[in-house]
Amino acid sequence: MANAQTANHQYANNFNAWYMYFGDHKFSEKWGVHLEAQFRRSGAIADPQQLLLRTGLNYHFNPAVFATVGYCFVKTSPYGDFPVKTDFPESRFWEQLQMKSQHGRFEWINRLRLEQRMVKSPVATAADPNKYEPGDAVYSNRFRLLNRVSIPFKGTTIVDKSFYFTVYDEVLFSFGKNVAANALDQNRAYAALGYKIPKVGKLEIGYLYQTINKGDGIKRERNQTLQVGLSSNIDFFKK
Repeated sequence: MANAQTANHQYANNFNAWYMYFGDHKFSEKWGVHLEAQFRRSGAIADPQQLLLRTGLNYHFNPAVFATVGYCFVKTSPYGDFPVKTDFPESRFWEQLQMKSQHGRFEWINRLRLEQRMVKSPVATAADPNKYEPGDAVYSNRFRLLNRVSIPFKGTTIVDKSFYFTVYDEVLFSFGKNVAANALDQNRAYAALGYKIPKVGKLEIGYLYQTINKGDGIKRERNQTLQVGLSSNIDFFKK
């Protein structure tokens, strides 16, 4: 890790690794459940960065479009060159619309997500100002826009036993009266190699370049992140 500083900003470069499971499992023709767990580590695996657990209820309008409402729990730990003072929790409610389309060999996914966040950022304790604990929940909103494209190495579509290449970019905007200096919260640029496992889903190993603008308007993270993710679409019902 290395720090850099300009007249107005301080930058930190961190290396992280995220190990992830995403599941969208139908239990009827139109309805399904979203299950997700992410174990985010600082360094390859040694230290915690974040634990993220997300669930939701999916409604499938058709095979290409579905909507979700759900809940997410996040625990953030001190990491990197700009560590927080202590572990702290966050609760989110979230809603999204996801659309998939095929254009020649290119599979496109567009996702719109809205989050209502309750963050208990660390504050000094009353008994000892050098010790910190999670404070009161502070409410804010965040809008996320993701665009993703994938292309198989062979054939025109990603089918069982297909190897493929995928990229995406996601921007995250915060809004509301409790948002501090930065409305542009994050940007995430991703590239990966994937394989579609028969009857299970997709396994991807890739690289994420994540930029985070801290609320003080000064500190910014540039995170180099290894990602290993399994996305499963096993149905929980028999047609």
